Order: sequence, then structure tokens, then C-alpha cells
Amino acid sequence: MRVLVVGATGGTGRAITTRALVEGHTVTAFARRAAALPGGDGRLRRLPGDVLDPAAVDAAVRDQDAVICVLGSPPSRRPVTVFSEGTRHITQAMAAHGVRRIICITGIGCGNSRGHGGFLYDRIFLPFVLRTVYEDKDRQEAILRGSGLDWIVVRPGFLTDGPASSNFLALNDLDGVRAGRISRADVAMFVVRQLVDGRFLHQTPLLTGPSGGPPADGVVIRATAPSSAAAAIFLMAWHGHAGL
Repeated sequence: MRVLVVGATGGTGRAITTRALVEGHTVTAFARRAAALPGGDGRLRRLPGDVLDPAAVDAAVRDQDAVICVLGSPPSRRPVTVFSEGTRHITQAMAAHGVRRIICITGIGCGNSRGHGGFLYDRIFLPFVLRTVYEDKDRQEAILRGSGLDWIVVRPGFLTDGPASSNFLALNDLDGVRAGRISRADVAMFVVRQLVDGRFLHQTPLLTGPSGGPPADGVVIRATAPSSAAAAIFLMAWHGHAGL
């Protein structure tokens, strides 16, 4: 497929771009600093652009088969709009060009995933550090629901740089669930599968599970797991940056 990855330069965006290429797709990597991505693969097109520029987004979406949206933004006390405005531009361009499938990564704290991140995340970081980010992520998800497109919203747990393991859960029923860590490589594996898999269409699965285990495809990514409780808390705080 011809796949547009919006927000391709963050850690998760890079993992998704790499996975899509490994699985044989042709990828357009769209980001303000897309030129920073390594070249060398003839199926990778690096396209600099701003998701807040509707003309640039329209040109990027044209001739694609599907879109993967992995926008990120650092925590801010000021109102955040990049997720909703960028997604509105994407969905409008998709409707104009007849592109149906969009997979969007949001995170723990959206919709029914709120309250499933553990005490520190739910009671401290989400309301006091990530509040404006997740207010806009909620608006982003609402735009997708009302778009009329074939959307899937993916809400990963706490992201690590561990290897792909295939040992994770995709859950819609969150009763009694507390999100754990999941590697970006596993998130990328799941997201790329959704390009051709319809089982989670119009759903919002939470991804969680151990990030260890044997690599699924023989590619090892060095883990950078937190070495202390303080580091783990810092990782949680920055989970609001979906493109990490």
C-alpha cells in the first residue's frame, strides 16, 4: 500500500515507518523535519511539511491508500490544538481524495482509557502535566468519530524502546485493567497490521503488555528502560508526547 505517516520523525513515528517498509509498503514520511530521516530505501519518500498547513496536508494525502497519524506535542499549560487541527486537515484531505483508512495513535487518558494508568499517572501527571494535551486528544478522537472514514484509534500504554516481542494485548474492555509498558516496536507492529485488518475498525484498543521476549522479525532494538522509580515517573509524564 501507499501509506502516509504523519509525524514520522518521533520515536514511535520512526518505528512505524520502519515497520511499514519492512512489510513492503511504500511510505511517505510527513513531518516538519522529515529530511532528518535516513534515506536509502526507494520506497521511502521524505516530505517536509506542517500538519497545520492544510495545503501541505492535502498534497501529502493525495494518491495515498491509507494514513497513519502519530502526532506529538510536549506538555504545556497553554491550550494545545495541534492534534485536533492537524487531524481535521488530514480527514478533510482524505475525504477530498477518496482515502478511507486512517490509524491514529493517541494514548492513555483518552475516552474510556482515563483512569487506567495507575495512581501517579491518573492523579498527578494527567491532570497537572498533560491536561491540555489530552483535552486536545479527546477533540482529535471526536473528529475521527465524526469523519465518516474507516478509522482506528490506538491507545498505547507507557512507551519503551524495547524490541518487538508480539507479546502484548489489544483491549477494548478495560474493566480491571491497568496499563503497563509496551515497546514502540510492538506498537508499530500492531499499527501497520491495521492497514489491512478490519477487526478493530471504529474501535479504540488499548495496547499494553511486556516489552521483552524474542524479537518477532530478528531485528533487535536496544532497550532504554528507566533505571529508577524517578526515571519511570519522568517517562510517564512525557507519555503525552505521542511522537516520542
